[in-house]
Amino acid sequence: MRYFLKLSYNGEKFHGWQSQPNAVGVQQKIEEALSIVTRLPISIVGAGRTDAGVHAREMYAHFDLPEGVKDKGKLILSLNRLVGKDIAIADIIQVSDDAHARFDAIERTYKYFVTYQKSPFIYPYTCHSPIRLDIGKMNEAASILLHTKDFTSFAKLHSDAKTNICDVRYASWEKIDNADGIMPGLFEEGIVFTISADRFLRNMVRAVVGTLVEVGRGKITLEQFRDIIAKKDRCSAGVSMPGEALFLWSVKYPYL
Repeated sequence: MRYFLKLSYNGEKFHGWQSQPNAVGVQQKIEEALSIVTRLPISIVGAGRTDAGVHAREMYAHFDLPEGVKDKGKLILSLNRLVGKDIAIADIIQVSDDAHARFDAIERTYKYFVTYQKSPFIYPYTCHSPIRLDIGKMNEAASILLHTKDFTSFAKLHSDAKTNICDVRYASWEKIDNADGIMPGLFEEGIVFTISADRFLRNMVRAVVGTLVEVGRGKITLEQFRDIIAKKDRCSAGVSMPGEALFLWSVKYPYL
């Protein structure tokens, strides 16, 4: 029987989602926990691969069990005890045997948080910009992404992706502030970038954000932004922003 795990994680202490020989990934911690509880060698397949330091508000992964889950609540409780404080298992959902956490996802959404004040409390989850950014210009540039298909200029070099074609359906910056005074001093004012697409290339969101920030700083014009996309050259785009401010926000499936 096949199941989807619905989970979230703080990526600060992990070297990304994927299991690796010389570093700890989120996938490894969950597989170890599942194998201990079920007493079977369990492997999982995630909806995607987040980079080192990147967080997930919502992530899905699938796994198989020969005899199925007998007590879902008990399994969730046991897994949460084993995976540690940086990972939370929210639900276990039975799906069809051919359901696939990666290939069946129809849309993924990421958010990137930028703050204007330096804070020792929120730095693991935001990127500090001492310079005010022109959100209007950044949104004009972001709208160009909606009419772009080839994202080679924002793709990690020498990746194993078979194509750099993506369908970006939403891309926008908006202001956020702590107007209600919740936890004053921890977060006061900043901006957040939201982007949704059918798929993302490795490092793509951080490269897009880095280039848009250059537009917001007045270092890249809208015409230059268009030229960067047209060149299909990663070296022409802006630097990749730090991973700690990036969140995989949601993943959509046609059957969930």
